[in-house]
Amino acid sequence: MATPTVAMLPFWGAGHLMSMIDAGKRLLARSGGTLSLAVLVMQAPTENDMSEVAGHIRREEASGLDIRFHHLPAVQPPTDCVGVEEFISRFVELHADHVKAAISALTCPVAAVVLDLFATTLLDVCRELEVPAYVYFTANAASYALMLRLPSLHEEVTVEFEDMEGMVYLPGLPPVPPSSFPLPVMDKKNPNYTWFVYHCRRFVEADGVIINTASVLEQSVLTAIADGRCTHGVPAPTVYPVGPVLSLSMTSRAEQPHECVRWLDAQPPASVVLLCFGSGGFSTATQAHETAHGLERSGHRFLWVLRGPPVAGTQQPSDANLGELLPEGFLERTKEKGLVWPRKAPQKEILAHAAVGGFVTHGGWNSILESLWYGVPVVPWPLYAEQHFNAFTLVAYMGPAVAMEVDRKRNNFVDASELERAVKALMDSDSDDGRKAREKATEMKAACRKAVEEGGSSYSALGRLYEDIHRGAYT
Repeated sequence: MATPTVAMLPFWGAGHLMSMIDAGKRLLARSGGTLSLAVLVMQAPTENDMSEVAGHIRREEASGLDIRFHHLPAVQPPTDCVGVEEFISRFVELHADHVKAAISALTCPVAAVVLDLFATTLLDVCRELEVPAYVYFTANAASYALMLRLPSLHEEVTVEFEDMEGMVYLPGLPPVPPSSFPLPVMDKKNPNYTWFVYHCRRFVEADGVIINTASVLEQSVLTAIADGRCTHGVPAPTVYPVGPVLSLSMTSRAEQPHECVRWLDAQPPASVVLLCFGSGGFSTATQAHETAHGLERSGHRFLWVLRGPPVAGTQQPSDANLGELLPEGFLERTKEKGLVWPRKAPQKEILAHAAVGGFVTHGGWNSILESLWYGVPVVPWPLYAEQHFNAFTLVAYMGPAVAMEVDRKRNNFVDASELERAVKALMDSDSDDGRKAREKATEMKAACRKAVEEGGSSYSALGRLYEDIHRGAYT
């Protein structure tokens, strides 16, 4: 009999695509050859995205693992969307017939389908084909708890969340200020909000939800979800906390180390603060000037990955023109202590370096997991998506972070004096807040590594997932 397969449908964003594939590879390894993997690939809507996806696929196809990529026919992207969540949701929905045809055409028995969190419209396809459906949740368990709670919050809170009085109470978490809610939730009249609530309602229809977290990081939240406290007693799907799911392949020894890594080699241990803001983060000249002044006045060594605004007609940050973005004389004055890198940088290799002692981050969940894996404490500087909520959970719930005041009403602006204060609080040896964040980051580094080892909580959760999927293949 042909080896049963798990069909995966990620969306094209690297943080979603690669995280789901890496989780699939772990599942393959755990199955011992009793499962295979089929990745259904949507044609990304932009040339840049298509090129990045093609590069990822080439690398995976060269790995020799039992992963097959099935390219779905192209669809015409919607042109009247007001934001990212609406666009992705509608774009994915347009693939329903193609996904149904691709799954039906697979020559192996389909044990399960794993859907991206923005692909819940395709639960209907899975039900029609009578195939078990799982959701892969690329954010943390706290965000999943909020999303489970959101449909009822939508009914309970009749004003905009930022206009409500008091805090929001989410089971398993400290009281949440509404100002920390994810960006798509902050405007109820926006179609992004409508789609967000739609996905939240449909999560409970899945056979299970795979979350890129470790139970030790968010135990009280995971317990609240399992107890039905986020869904008013309605049983939520089984949760499989299998993280941290990270792709940790580094530059091979035969290759020349990256210039940023070579610069770090000359710095003292734990002396450098890294500033890096993900694939979508960039600075205007006004913000870059404030950041530069704050870093200079902090007195600490820094490695700043600075990207410029997207070129007209594109969505991705551009390579920074340092002459246009930085204050006059800044590079000369800080050349002994700092490096400004104007292009993409190998974040994981940098965080792994002994010279890095702190991380100012946009707070995307993958970046947070990387910082915890290497035991690096953080200052969250949220920019979009669920990052403001991540910042809240990092500071108020998980603990490996120092808070920084970010002005959401001014496009997440941070004043130089506030960045200076936060960097000092994170990096100064006599800072109580920094000491607590460093201790918690060190503790979580050990916990993350233990979780994925044989016998660890995430290893066991992956085993339960394999058993449930494998059982489904023969029922």
